[in-house]
Amino acid sequence: MDQRIINILLCDTFPGLLPESIPSHEYLFEKRFHSVNPNIILKVFRTLDGELPEHPVPDEIHLITGSNNAAYDDLPWILSLQEWIRKAAGQQIPLVGICFGHQVIAQALGGCVERFPGGWGVGIREMEVLSEDLSPWFPDRKMRLIVNHHDQVTRLPEGAVPIATSDFCRYEGFRIGRHILTFQGHPEFTVDYERHLILNHAENEDDAVKQRALDTLETMQPQGDVVAEFLMGML
Repeated sequence: MDQRIINILLCDTFPGLLPESIPSHEYLFEKRFHSVNPNIILKVFRTLDGELPEHPVPDEIHLITGSNNAAYDDLPWILSLQEWIRKAAGQQIPLVGICFGHQVIAQALGGCVERFPGGWGVGIREMEVLSEDLSPWFPDRKMRLIVNHHDQVTRLPEGAVPIATSDFCRYEGFRIGRHILTFQGHPEFTVDYERHLILNHAENEDDAVKQRALDTLETMQPQGDVVAEFLMGML
């Protein structure tokens, strides 16, 4: 397999949320991508501390991770990230957004992100694939990913094309040209980690919502590996 470089723009370390079996958030990405291509090299930038690639190059993927912050939060590092996204997009630097990353790319490029009044998206969600480009990876036009979010993209940026949708979340992902690809779901999450979050870090959430989410972890199989293969094949 070809060697690829993926720059992880780390937007949260999730202190106190990770079980002992997961040493860091970036470890989840390392495990996921190495499972589909052991030659991938991951470089981590602590974007939550203001660290960003100074000279991004078009033959490397730049992946923006999830975060407990919101894309619309008026924080210096988020504003700097949005400015960086605009410059990178203008240079057609390959960008991938995951959850918060999906939302902050939309926000930076003129879309809109809002708190969803329908509540917490959690568990494994099945989405309808809208893009014909995804057909080789999702021949049944269904994609299943672990999700964990309260915010949603409610308006796409100019030029963005939705790639997947669901009844709960209209924009499960989008792409712009051949250089930007985003997902509301978490291809890096494992079932065990999602279960850990629901059982140990969701005290203020509705019990019925939690139980439905736990049920999906028993009855559905997430496709994180397939999504990892897809995004490397498309960028």
